[in-house]
Amino acid sequence: MSRRVVRQSKFRHVFGQAAKADQTYEDIRVSKVTWDSSFCAVNPKFLAIIVEAGGGGAFIVLTLAKTGRVDKNYPLVTGHTAPVLDIDWCPHNDNVIASASDDTTIMVWQIPDYTPVRNITEPIITLEGHSKRVGIITWHPTARNVLLSAGGDNLIIIWNVGTGEVLLSLDDMHPDVIHSVCWNSNGSLLATTCKDKTLRIIDPRKGQVVAERARPHEGARPLRAVFTADGKLLSTGFSRMSERQLALWDPNHFEEPVALQEMDTSNGVLLPFYDPDSSIVYLCGKGDSSIRYFEITDEPPFVHYLNTFSSKEPQRGMGFMPKRGLDVSKCEIARFYKLHERKCEPIIMTVPRKSDLFQDDLYPDTPGPEPALEADEWMSGQDAEPVLISLRDGYVPPKHRELRVTKRNILDVRPPSGPSRSQSASDAPLSQHTLETLLQEIKALREQVQAQEQRITALENMLCELVDGTD
Repeated sequence: MSRRVVRQSKFRHVFGQAAKADQTYEDIRVSKVTWDSSFCAVNPKFLAIIVEAGGGGAFIVLTLAKTGRVDKNYPLVTGHTAPVLDIDWCPHNDNVIASASDDTTIMVWQIPDYTPVRNITEPIITLEGHSKRVGIITWHPTARNVLLSAGGDNLIIIWNVGTGEVLLSLDDMHPDVIHSVCWNSNGSLLATTCKDKTLRIIDPRKGQVVAERARPHEGARPLRAVFTADGKLLSTGFSRMSERQLALWDPNHFEEPVALQEMDTSNGVLLPFYDPDSSIVYLCGKGDSSIRYFEITDEPPFVHYLNTFSSKEPQRGMGFMPKRGLDVSKCEIARFYKLHERKCEPIIMTVPRKSDLFQDDLYPDTPGPEPALEADEWMSGQDAEPVLISLRDGYVPPKHRELRVTKRNILDVRPPSGPSRSQSASDAPLSQHTLETLLQEIKALREQVQAQEQRITALENMLCELVDGTD
């Protein structure tokens, strides 16, 4: 009689637990816009949620400690003239967040460590280049100030937020609406899914589709895809019978999936959240009331179902905390921020351990807040893995850091490194023109000040003469 061998894994007993009522964020009017983004972004300092707003688009930013009921007059981040569709925190500065909107613009915001008195209405920079709604934004994982946006115009733009210039524009790769975009671990490749039901791997600097797979899932509903740590791809989609699926792909052998898991029949698009440190993927469906999670390994069947966290209320969106924001003393390996209609509820995933000591096997070194490259280094063809930090002593977020790089980049007169290409004067890097313009402006203002001083001296002399005359 053959004995069934249970697979050895430290993540077999991971369990989810909703935070207590006093640890939730109440009275938040979560956006009702019909868009398949997560509506929530979180980092070790702040929680940001897209909210309902009259006459434009807005999102709310709360410090993580600001639990309980949120005042209805709490300041919002407002500046877009149409609904906000996506938000993403900068991985290299916990006080900087980007927002994308139906109004075709992307705005980058500096969030102060203190609670603002009034709405934040002035972004650091507004990026304009799309002709239709911008539904997807995602920061480069290793290069400073590099931001990707994808719009309803089927266009992907990669920006240097430090200068406001377009680094790359990928305009002939997608014949239809882009559903998802994901960087690989060092930011050298992109994985995209599109309404034409094709999964593509793109080298953005070469402007080439490196590999593609038509109809990775047979169903008509939207696909999603994320890179794994070893360069494979995880995709979520639907079968022809509307069953939801999770597939693992090797881009070098795109003909057949490495593994395919079928789940249930439901309409909600599955948002995959992948943790490279534990190689666990969490699937959260909009409108679902559960989170399924799977471990990805090198042994067959490659995708191993672990468990499902279930609750009563359906989720409107979901935020996923970076590893450096977790409580390592409680063996917490993931934390979600689940959006309800009027509140946000943290959900904590834990590995049960008896020891209170730091668990090295659960917490390998993880990407920290320092970028590995500058934007021009990445553009010149360099790649670098994320700069890793240890979580042994916990992670303390640095104090407020301003995005000062803007001024430094704008005044930088060095010729940009990177592929040389012919440029007209209007296409030349912003920095070369800006320095001359600033110097001219300063000169003109000095001349104006000089003229004003001469005028003041003349008036003072006239006044003295008048006073002397009356004496």
